[in-house]
Amino acid sequence: MKKALRILAAFAVIAGAASCASSEKMVKMAENVSVTCTPAVLEAVAGNIDATVSVTYPADYFDKKAILEVTPVLVYDGGEAKMQPFIYQGEAVKDNYKAVSSAGQTVKEKIHFDYVEGMEKSYLELRGVVKSGSKGLALPAKKVAEGVNTTYMLVKDAGVFATKEDGYQATYTGKEEGQILYTVNSSEVRGSELKSISMQDFETAIDRVLDNKGAKITSTEIVAYASPEGAEDHNNKLSSNRSESASKAWDKILKDYDIAAPEVKSVGEDWEGFQKLVAESNIEDKDLILRVLSMYSDPAVRESEIRNMSEVYTSLKGEVLPELRRARFIANVEYSNYTDEELVELVARNWDVLDEPSLLHAATLVKDPLQKELLLMKCMKKFNSDKAKYNLAGLYLSQQKNSKAEQTLAGLGTEDPDVLNMLGVISLRKRDLEGAEKFFTASGSTEAKANMGVVDILNGNYEKAAEELKDAPGCCHNPALALILCGRLDEASKTIHCASAGCLYLRAIIAARQGKASEVKKYLEKASEKDASLKERAAKDIEFALYDL
Repeated sequence: MKKALRILAAFAVIAGAASCASSEKMVKMAENVSVTCTPAVLEAVAGNIDATVSVTYPADYFDKKAILEVTPVLVYDGGEAKMQPFIYQGEAVKDNYKAVSSAGQTVKEKIHFDYVEGMEKSYLELRGVVKSGSKGLALPAKKVAEGVNTTYMLVKDAGVFATKEDGYQATYTGKEEGQILYTVNSSEVRGSELKSISMQDFETAIDRVLDNKGAKITSTEIVAYASPEGAEDHNNKLSSNRSESASKAWDKILKDYDIAAPEVKSVGEDWEGFQKLVAESNIEDKDLILRVLSMYSDPAVRESEIRNMSEVYTSLKGEVLPELRRARFIANVEYSNYTDEELVELVARNWDVLDEPSLLHAATLVKDPLQKELLLMKCMKKFNSDKAKYNLAGLYLSQQKNSKAEQTLAGLGTEDPDVLNMLGVISLRKRDLEGAEKFFTASGSTEAKANMGVVDILNGNYEKAAEELKDAPGCCHNPALALILCGRLDEASKTIHCASAGCLYLRAIIAARQGKASEVKKYLEKASEKDASLKERAAKDIEFALYDL
């Protein structure tokens, strides 16, 4: 019995020695194991680092009784990230791991890491432990890849949004009017009409315009009419005669004024004026009158209806029709609005005199953000202005006050593409990419399309982003970045047309990928002069790993 135990113990020692020998053999031969990574340089895409690692075990390397644990580890400034190990077994092992043939075999594995700040300066290695029996020996670590490309993170993600036009005009037009009235079927201008209140007011208005240095009369008109009862031919002739007599009256009344001669027009029957006066009147059945007349397109039939209604509705005869037997005297006036300097002065002195467009425009002129905010809030309160509310939200966004911007937008109609886009910008800044995408899609504005390109860069959809950013308003940074990420370097270079720090840095990346060392140095120096933080980034950026910075 003792002899049998000694024999078993001897076998155990021999087996253990054999197991240890096989593990040591795999450690010693580890340098014969080849490793490649696709892509060769790791890249962060949408916050993920994904690659495929291929490991080739040569013939006679993998022991039939061995178990090998391989752990991918990304070592970076500030720490390291480990994946769960991949476990392989030799052909004689009765377990459920992936078997590797002793005759030699290549195994491929997908690796994944969540990006953490600092990983741009890093390296990926495989750490192995070979086990045969109860003992385990560590294999020399295999470096697989160095650095993580984070170029997509250069995207400008603040979002773009339009400002509502204020509607302010440097000049605006107006009319000054007076009229003379005629008796039925007459084209004679009565003396009383030459001195009527209407004509007196017209003369006063002309005087006022001529005295106003910010106003000028651009043209004048006489427009003569006939009331729409009676035969059409008769009314057309009557209107023409009235235009002639009105022209003579103009010469009498305005003979001392240095203004252009009027353009004289004869309209004929004044149906438009008739409908307007009836609609504004207190006639009990005015809606019925207008509805009946709208049923007829034949002037003769409408005239007949007018005559019939004139007998029934005395108001038409006494109040409406006499006002249509007329000739209008018109002066078309162009007024100069406040200059920008005058607006800024008024803001400081008395902004209560300003209308909505003036307040909105003044807000674009003042430099002090607090004063700009006060002007927009004044406009909101005084005119219940949606434009002011929207532009105030934009002011808050430009100040990175995202919550205040969101609160200010509350209550504005979400059918407005600009409002939808701005809500998308707020979601984008919250990194709610799904919500931002919904808003940008619903908006469809030029700005929303450009912002969708930012979302697609952040999601790793680079070709789609390049298309959406093709005609983006504003800076060329994001359009150029999208083209770089697509590998379209010549297009990217042609897209850059400004010399911002960010765009200069992109030029350095393009130069690096094209192997132009002198341009890399030149553009990085220029970029760092404008933004010192880019020098620190460049020192860690795998894009420049081959260059002496």
